[in-house]
Amino acid sequence: MANRLDLLMEMEQHFDNKDEEYFKNLVNHEDLIIRTRAVCILADISGERAIESIGQVLLNDSDPLVRHEAAFSLGQLGFKSGIEPLSKAVLNDPSFFVRHEAAVALGVIGSEEARKTLERALNDESEEVRESAMIALANLDYISHVKRTNKFTTLTGG
Repeated sequence: MANRLDLLMEMEQHFDNKDEEYFKNLVNHEDLIIRTRAVCILADISGERAIESIGQVLLNDSDPLVRHEAAFSLGQLGFKSGIEPLSKAVLNDPSFFVRHEAAVALGVIGSEEARKTLERALNDESEEVRESAMIALANLDYISHVKRTNKFTTLTGG
């Protein structure tokens, strides 16, 4: 516990300095709490430059909670470059928890590029994933109708 607290204090200093490389290294830390925090911080300080690193966490981390937070972060970033790892997660992640969050994130991004993946997710074994895909598709339909994205459409994406 003390080691984690010391590391969190160190992380705060690196956060203040917007040290991307430091947090890119921490997404592979042995402690899932540190990995989760590192993903969220990396998204905050790096923006689109974080997509590749966070996408790798989403597709490869051993812990479903960490992968879930990676999916959430990609959705919050809102860049189309996050669609590919999110789509892979929706279709292939073993955890319904992660598949659900990846579907929601695709809805938040709001790109037609995600439609086929979300339509496939309507057949997922998990009710939560199917419902998340329905919500995300409804957002894509709305964006298509109004022909714009804005704060409202990202808030209703999932």
